[in-house]
Order: sequence, then C-alpha cells, then structure tokens
Amino acid sequence: MTSNATHSAIDAVWRIESARIIAGLTRIVRDVGIAEELAQDALVAALEQWPESGIPDNPGAWLMATAKHRAIDHWRRNKLLERKHQEFGRELEAQEMAVPDLDAAIDDEVGDDLLRLVFISCHPVLSPEGRVALTLRLLGGLTTDEIARAFLVAEPTVAQRIVRAKRTLSEARVPFEIPRKADLAARLASVLEVIYLVFNEGYSATAGDDWMRPALCEDALRLGRILAELAPDEPEVHGLVALMEIQASRSAARVSENGEPILLLDQDRALWDQLLIRRGLAALERAEKLRHSRGPYALQAAIVACHARARTAQETDWSRIVTLYEELGQIAPSPIVELNRAVAVAMAFGPAAGLELIDTLTSEPSLKAYHLLPSVRGDFLFKVGRFAEAEQEFARAASLTRNARERDLLLDRARLCAQS
Repeated sequence: MTSNATHSAIDAVWRIESARIIAGLTRIVRDVGIAEELAQDALVAALEQWPESGIPDNPGAWLMATAKHRAIDHWRRNKLLERKHQEFGRELEAQEMAVPDLDAAIDDEVGDDLLRLVFISCHPVLSPEGRVALTLRLLGGLTTDEIARAFLVAEPTVAQRIVRAKRTLSEARVPFEIPRKADLAARLASVLEVIYLVFNEGYSATAGDDWMRPALCEDALRLGRILAELAPDEPEVHGLVALMEIQASRSAARVSENGEPILLLDQDRALWDQLLIRRGLAALERAEKLRHSRGPYALQAAIVACHARARTAQETDWSRIVTLYEELGQIAPSPIVELNRAVAVAMAFGPAAGLELIDTLTSEPSLKAYHLLPSVRGDFLFKVGRFAEAEQEFARAASLTRNARERDLLLDRARLCAQS
C-alpha cells in the first residue's frame, strides 16, 4: 500500500474510531481537552508507524491501546493523581480514586461513554457556535480546517471556538456523565438542536457558492444514527433521524448537473433514494410507537414523509400537511412554522389563501431579514397574477440571501415576472 493510500486509510479509521477513543479517555482523565490531545498522540503514532509496519488487522483497537498507554504515561509523568488530590482533597478520597485501573477503565463498555461525550459536547454552558464546532471535532472527527470550510468561516475563528469551548467545560467542571432524569429532556434538546443545525447547514447552505454541502448532511446523519443507538427509548431522537433520512433522500434531485437548485415540486422523484426513505419511515414509525403524541422533530418527519409517499408532486396530501403544521404550531410555535403552513395552505386551497396568511407575517420582526418570506410571497403574488409586486419581492429576497446559487434562482424568477 502506498503512503498516500495508508494516510487515506488512517483518515477513514480516525473518522470512525476517534469519538470512541476520546470518550473512553475523557472518562479517565475527566478533561475533554486532555483526552483529545491523548487521542491525537495516538493518531500521530499511527501516521508515523503504519506506513512502515502496515495497517494493523484491527486498527481501532491499535489506536485505543496506544491512546491507553499515552493516558498511563500522562498520569505518571504529570502526577495527575496528586494534582487532583490537592485540588479536590477529601472529595477524591471519598470517591476512592487513589489509583485508577486504567486497563479496566479504557476497555469498559463504550456505549455510555459515547453518550456522555455527546452530552458534554452539546452542553448548554457552551455557545451554539461552540457546541457545533466541538461536536464536529470530537464526534464527527473533522479537522478545524474542514469545519471552517464547511461553515465558510476563518479557520482561526473555528479554532478559537473549540479552545474556548474546552476551556469553558473545564472551568465549569462539567461532569462527564449522562444527565439525571430531571435534566435529561433539556440537555437532550440541546444535543438534537446541534445535530439539526449541522444537517440544515448542509441541506440548504446559508452562504457561499453551493446550494448544498452533502458532507455536513452525512456527518449529521451519522451523529443522529449513533445517538439513536445510544438512546433507543427517546422518541424525538428517532424523529430527528427520520427527518434527516427522508430529507437526505432528495439530495441527488435537488441540484442540477450545473449545481443549480431544483425546487421540490420540480424534482425528478425517480432520483430520490428509496433506501433512505425506507430508513426514514422506519425511524418515524419507531418514534410514534414510543410516544402517542409526536414531538417537533417527529412532526416535521411526518410532514416530509407525506412528500416521500407521494409518487408525483400532484399526489401530495397537502391537506394533511396543513394539519400537521397546525399541530406543530401548537407545540412549537414560531413564525417559520407559520410561513411553512402558509405554503401548505396555498398548495391545498389556492395561492390567495396562502397570500392572506403570508401578509400577517410581513410585520414580524424576526422575519425582517429572512429571505424566504419575500420569496414565498413573491411566488403567491405571481400565481395570482400580480407580477409587478412579485418581481419586487423576488428582487428583495435575492438581496437578502447570502447563497449565490439561491440568489441566481431568485433573480431569474424576478426577470420572469418582468416578462409576464
């Protein structure tokens, strides 16, 4: 195997195994920053040794064993136990942490460790940007440069967010544990929000030259699937996975060969990934069996499932979608939900009905700079024959979006209005 091929293999192994290794180390050293450094040491060792010795039969186990030895060396070299004893004194003695059995600890069941790492990476004490960056770094295995490129921000900015997040967790002494039942719902909501944010940025990029960033969708899906295995009794976890699976099924149909956006009603449904649809519908069924009343993610999954089940755009059950949005608006009210409900109403009962709802949202402060409001309103105005007003709305939407592909689409629609 060539050196380049070996490095590619190491990169693939690292993406798969890094979260498990960091999780096991964090349980021992009780500091996610130190744990990541120790795991990185193991990665460096692999990069140095594997091109010469070859890739081990079980590369994940090799990295884990190397990281374990690095952890042992760390404890001995820096006398971490003594420092911890000085810092915590009686508390540590009460916990009987005098000499840890590192071999037993690192080889313990990793499932709970991964779940703990998920909760600590998405802890509410961190800023939303910090949660996203740290989650992609620790659980997604992405480099700082990859995260920066994915979100179109400077690499030093991402590095600073990650450093600040680690420091915040350390200074706040956030325990490496699964939240107790009383706190679990709130903390789980934070975890799901981070995964949802990552997926949405991949599905509809807020800025840049690309309509989609598939790699981010794939990372979010992988994190969601891991979480579903670690928390199998949480219905909203399966609801979010269902939502992402079904949305991701449309990826190949959402972009033309030239990278231009293709809207839902214009997509070739033969290109939709049926395996992802089946996975999504199965996850939705699992969520609904766990709880009779659907949560926000399960409801959104039920909405996209209506599209997935329709063989053509004309067969879409828009009346049911309206009902589902009304239900979503009751448990998670927001102007965005109302905007989406207006679209469904227009499809079910005509553009005039949708326009009536949209007009109630034009004074909503939170939507003032939201490009989809004038975009949707422009669409309704076009359909009722008010072309001059529609042109103005599409032009305004184009001025608000930061995505180049979307801007071109909106300007094309504005020109079409001018010609009508």
